[in-house]
Amino acid sequence: MLRVLCLLRPWRPLWARGCASDGAAGGPEIQVRALAGSNQGITEILMNRPRARNALGNVFVSELLEALAQLREDRQVRVLLFRSAVKGVFCAGADLKEREQMSEAEVGVFVQRLRGLMNDIAAFPAPTIAAMDGFALGGGLELALACDLRVAASSAILGLIETTRGLLPGAGGTQRLPRCLGVALAKELIFTGRRLSGTQAHALGLVNHSVAQNEEGDAAYHRARALAQEILPQAPIAVRLGKVAIDRGMEVDIASGMVIEGICYAQTEFHCCYPDWSAMARSQLTATSTFWVQAILLPQPPEYLGLQERTTMPS
Repeated sequence: MLRVLCLLRPWRPLWARGCASDGAAGGPEIQVRALAGSNQGITEILMNRPRARNALGNVFVSELLEALAQLREDRQVRVLLFRSAVKGVFCAGADLKEREQMSEAEVGVFVQRLRGLMNDIAAFPAPTIAAMDGFALGGGLELALACDLRVAASSAILGLIETTRGLLPGAGGTQRLPRCLGVALAKELIFTGRRLSGTQAHALGLVNHSVAQNEEGDAAYHRARALAQEILPQAPIAVRLGKVAIDRGMEVDIASGMVIEGICYAQTEFHCCYPDWSAMARSQLTATSTFWVQAILLPQPPEYLGLQERTTMPS
């Protein structure tokens, strides 16, 4: 059984230019499905733009942004899984045909929206998994890089190929790939625009798992769902805070990272020992912890009052 969430406000400004949604049977390009039964807690984002090979067009991006905004507030989402409804394709990258219709200013705005989309995926509070059963090129691989975990079919083709088009990765690829693989290897892959098979990507550490493709063309999806099922039994607050500790800790020196870990650990202890505390009390603790994390990431010079320092805390 599936619980389907409807998108409330489809984005349509470019339809007058002939950029209408081409989802199956004129349906949405992004579909959200909350699984039930033994899979309850897993929510899938199904990308469904077959005629454009799931290219990142304006409608597609807007529907995906709206879906993420809705799901971010849904505490029933324990794992978010990105998959494709188009056989042989995960996401073919930016919609270059649509981009040809844009002015230079519109292109700049659209690229900023793409960066915002990838940042929203990266900042999603629950673990995210990309199931790549086919081509994941350019922006398609950048979308997968924004996810926490990646699974690819051995026959899938992955690559940041923008330099072969006279461009460079503009939706986070130049930042997330080196954080994933290291600077030298990331430079090699971006400079050459090299395409990798799922097997090669796994050998390099670009994906967590690579599996042989099946006749249905959804082997990576099934492996990704099995991975999500391993996460489901774990304490959801601990998993979410583990994600915060890792993501924020990777942005700072190890000493500051240890402080962030301590803050997150304290929150897990609080929720474990005092599960019946009011939502207001939990919110206050979260606000306090968030303050200290921000203080580490964006340090402000302290105000000295004689021999005593004063730090402003949230009210």
